[in-house]
Amino acid sequence: MAKTVSLDHVRADLFADPETRAAYDALAGEDAIARAIIRARMAGGLTQAELAARMRTTQSVIARLESGKVMPSIRTMLRIAEATGTRFRPVFENDGR
Repeated sequence: MAKTVSLDHVRADLFADPETRAAYDALAGEDAIARAIIRARMAGGLTQAELAARMRTTQSVIARLESGKVMPSIRTMLRIAEATGTRFRPVFENDGR
């Protein structure tokens, strides 16, 4: 019988390795941007295809942006905001270092 392990337990084990933690931290900015795009789209009640149509692009472009594998320009972020009825506000925060 397979043993069930919680995500918190797996995460704690992975983050115990300094190299894994450093790699995760290095991607935190890209991940935050991708999550913000997803939140804006979902708050607007839009599918990826609908957002793409409003931005005059393709669904695959939206999927790449939401995957975090593509870093959007500020102009793209402004277009996303306009298409989702939101406001883009870049913020720099102290990361505690």
